[in-house]
Amino acid sequence: MDPKEIIARRVALELRDGTLVNLGIGLPTLVAQYVPAGRTVAFQSENGIIGFGAPPPEGMEDVNLTDAGGAFVSALPGAVSFDSAMSFAFIRGGHVDATVLGGLQVSSDGRLANWMVPGKMVAGMGGAMDLVAGARRVIIAMQHASRGVSKIVPALTLPATADRRVSLVVTDLAVLEPIQAGLLLRERAPGVSIAEIVAATEASLIIPEDVPEMPISNGSP
Repeated sequence: MDPKEIIARRVALELRDGTLVNLGIGLPTLVAQYVPAGRTVAFQSENGIIGFGAPPPEGMEDVNLTDAGGAFVSALPGAVSFDSAMSFAFIRGGHVDATVLGGLQVSSDGRLANWMVPGKMVAGMGGAMDLVAGARRVIIAMQHASRGVSKIVPALTLPATADRRVSLVVTDLAVLEPIQAGLLLRERAPGVSIAEIVAATEASLIIPEDVPEMPISNGSP
């Protein structure tokens, strides 16, 4: 299974029935495809839509239906659109139950860096800062390393998105939970050993005696 699909399927299991969930740009948008059958989740994008679904089939795209990154999405029955002021009122008012965001780094104390890409012109930070501060749960969906360099680090070397500790980090190797004492290794990806996770992680981990293999959603696109 593709590493991004593993991440998206595992994150989908974290989304509770009847909740309002924001999906960030990139990998997090894949989560909408893998929500378990029978579970209803209303997906929100900060550009002004609640109730979007998976990308439409080729040739069925609507230029007025995109996520915050400009990728085409479908509108599910009951979907609503509104301006960005209303969208950020949902976020800043604490009405978003969870947000799923990509990440460039997560530190040992659970802080996220995800808005400034080194060497790239910054067009804007989007809604990341508002989402980390305002959503009830903050789930980070990202690959464990980039070009062999760990993204789980002792301390951020990139600008922090917010001071708040994130709720959960799901990578292609592991599920990590930031707690007061550090990063707790909760689960390991299918076929991945604890030794492999430790070798790929720059930060220290808290490792329990039993680290189960992560479950994967059987939801399908």
